[in-house]
Amino acid sequence: MAHGRQEPGEPYRRISVQEAHEMQQAGALVVDVRRPDEWVGGHASGAVHIPVDDVAERAEAELPKDIDLLFICAAGVRSGLAAEMAAALGFDKERLYNVEEGTPVWISAGLPTDVGD
Repeated sequence: MAHGRQEPGEPYRRISVQEAHEMQQAGALVVDVRRPDEWVGGHASGAVHIPVDDVAERAEAELPKDIDLLFICAAGVRSGLAAEMAAALGFDKERLYNVEEGTPVWISAGLPTDVGD
């Protein structure tokens, strides 16, 4: 069963931090697209960091195409953009997710978090 919900016209599904954490434990990859200064302030444990401005040039080389990708930022805007870019690059739309609550909610929910680089 697919997690989250899909809005018309969006090439990804929207999920909560709780859903994202469950999916991550099942093998999905969290992709944090915030700025470096935001990343070092705290991010989901196990996440990879690709700032949204770098997604177009780095995604194909650095992101696996055969697992679910959970894009996260601070409030769901940049992560949605990153998911759209991944879809445009040919990533499977069924494997693209936007964690719409964002990293601050992930951290305040007490989910696994790392600080620093």
